[in-house]
Amino acid sequence: MPSQYEGPIRLVLFDVDGVLTDGTLLVDGQGELVKPFNVRDGLAVGLLRAHGILSGVLSGKSSAPLDYRIAQLRFDVAVTGRLEKREAYSAIKREHGLEDSQIAYVGDDVVDLPLAGLVGRFYAPADAHPLVLARADHVVAARGGHGVAREVAEHLLHAGGLDLEAAYRPLIGQWDRVHAAQ
Repeated sequence: MPSQYEGPIRLVLFDVDGVLTDGTLLVDGQGELVKPFNVRDGLAVGLLRAHGILSGVLSGKSSAPLDYRIAQLRFDVAVTGRLEKREAYSAIKREHGLEDSQIAYVGDDVVDLPLAGLVGRFYAPADAHPLVLARADHVVAARGGHGVAREVAEHLLHAGGLDLEAAYRPLIGQWDRVHAAQ
């Protein structure tokens, strides 16, 4: 069944630490060994995919746990270890042939601010830095690492004309672990 999503957003980019995680870094002498992700956010990627919306990460940090999660969820875009996010964003936009108005970004800290006012929708988690909260187009109720991506996906789909039932219809009863990893 084809999606009835009619919104302008075609790609959602997520910062990682403070958005897909709560910002906690678990580090030992070998580096970052563990990064806690929320299962709800994994389903958000599948939800976006079911409606033809690409998803990706644009993160200032890189780590083995992040690389694993990127592969597990099959993000369409993965740029890590890039604190200069505006330059990386421009490259992503060119590569995918998208306009600013077709891209949403979710960020939580001052390093994300160069994308505020540039992307079509700039989202922030509830516990984002005050400067980010002030520039966000929409602040979700969830704190970083506690379902931010899921809330963003649902908000975008609702803005694109779908109620919750219609948004989840492609996933409910048709689970495919390859397409909707948790």
